[in-house]
Amino acid sequence: MLKIIGGSSHKEFTKKICEQLKISETKSNLFSFSNGNHFVTIDEPVRGDDIFVIQTQTRNCDSDLMELLIIIRTLRGASAGRITAVMPYLPYSRSDKKDQPRVCITARLVADLLESAGANRALIMEMHSPQIQGFFSIPCDHLTGAIDIINHLKTNWDLTNYVIIAGDAGAAKMVKRYADGLNLPVAMMDKRRIGNDETVIIKGVIGEVANKKALIIDDETLSGGTLIADTKFLLENTGVISVETALVHANLGLGAAEKLNASPIKRFVITDTIPQKPGTLRDCEIVSVTNRFAEMIKRIHNNESVKSLNDIN
Repeated sequence: MLKIIGGSSHKEFTKKICEQLKISETKSNLFSFSNGNHFVTIDEPVRGDDIFVIQTQTRNCDSDLMELLIIIRTLRGASAGRITAVMPYLPYSRSDKKDQPRVCITARLVADLLESAGANRALIMEMHSPQIQGFFSIPCDHLTGAIDIINHLKTNWDLTNYVIIAGDAGAAKMVKRYADGLNLPVAMMDKRRIGNDETVIIKGVIGEVANKKALIIDDETLSGGTLIADTKFLLENTGVISVETALVHANLGLGAAEKLNASPIKRFVITDTIPQKPGTLRDCEIVSVTNRFAEMIKRIHNNESVKSLNDIN
């Protein structure tokens, strides 16, 4: 039997998925003691069932991750048939390579922890880099956020005179999906990153952007610093008319929303993989990805092919 359990990080996301699947969320009790330790009970039988546990990341990243691991281990102890960790946003996904001496590839550690807790498979949206999928020894299905954003822009925006901006060379492959889906030209920021604090030096822009509306595409933003730097450079040095941005994950750190709201960025498009309080970002359009998660969950449960869910129409 298909069952859904949501962690405490994004209850609205879980609610929407249950509504689309026309099932009720399996009852559970999640709370924390005064010392921050989590306690979980599953309040319905789950023996032999196909369970999907939905948990994303908020600013309480470590707490969210620990709660997910405890839920999974609780379900394993209750003899659940199969457990899938559904993570709209994967914690520590930016720590995906050993690019400095004596650092942890933490995304790999998270993958190992999920398997050790008892997860049989994982479902994640828009990993920071493709190699993260290979960190999992269990099956890992990957959804891209591009399709939902592309459909939203095609339906709701007049894309005349727009150019898509890739933040750097590493984003070029991701941006190609948007360029193909929206039939728009692409330009790329030529920049250098310094250290771990998102400090960048912008050398220029590769491509034609003068007298165009710039749409910066990225998988996520943390501090907003890179987006703001790109925006100011484009407006002050290249002759673009305006700058807007589309992000899959609005992974906003402390003070990021305030900086972005004070920036020259005209409009924001984000998805609902990470919960946001109303009004966090001004002039913000939130695209829900719950319908594709629901469809993916249904197909995994029915052992159907999922490849087409990442195809652009």
